[in-house]
Order: sequence, then C-alpha cells, then structure tokens
Amino acid sequence: MALEWVAVAYAAGAEAIMLLLLTLPGLNPLRNGLLSVTKTLLKPFFSILPICLFLVMDIYWKNETMTSCKTLNSCSPSENMRHQKSTIKSQRNALLVAAALVFYWLLYSVTKLIDRVERLQIQIKRHLG
Repeated sequence: MALEWVAVAYAAGAEAIMLLLLTLPGLNPLRNGLLSVTKTLLKPFFSILPICLFLVMDIYWKNETMTSCKTLNSCSPSENMRHQKSTIKSQRNALLVAAALVFYWLLYSVTKLIDRVERLQIQIKRHLG
C-alpha cells in the first residue's frame, strides 16, 4: 500500500507546483509552455481519482476492522499506542487523498480558465486588427 500513497503524494505535489506556476503573476512568457504541459498532464493525472477512491475504501476498511480501545484498562499500553498511531495515520492519509483531489480539480479549473482567456484574447486581436 505504501507505493499507492507515494504516488498520490507525488501527484498532489506536482499538481500543487503546476497550479502555483500557472497562477503566479509575472510568468506570462512561460505561461504558454506551462499551459501546454499542464493540458498534456491532466489526462494522466486523472488516474489519481480511482486510486484515491481505492485508498478511501482502504481507510474505511481499516477503520471498521480496527480493534477498539475504549477504556484504558481494556488494552495494554502497546495496543493503545498502536491504536492511536493507526488513527493518526488514517487521518493523515485521508487528508492526503482530499488534497490530491482538490488540487486536481483546481488545476483542471485554472487550466480551462487560462485556456479560455487566451482564446478570447486571440479573438479580440483578430477582431481589432
């Protein structure tokens, strides 16, 4: 399972970097190249969605089958610590999945918006010139 989490983490990081580069002011000369690269990478990044769905189901399954330590006397200290670590890890993984999905959605929306703005600018130049 670690490989899936690494893939989601790297994809979320790449999406965040591309989103940052597309939205930073002053990068207009590079924006056309960044836009074409981003448009090319949106389809492969779409594979993050089923992976995230699978990982959410994994988090749910682990949460449902986890032994519970409701009182301090019902579990040994090591079992209690393992339960707490597992809970924190599940919360971290859920946050990672949510971040990957939100970054993909933002990247798709920003790319579509920038592409539309550039097409409208070309139409305005044709109309005026």
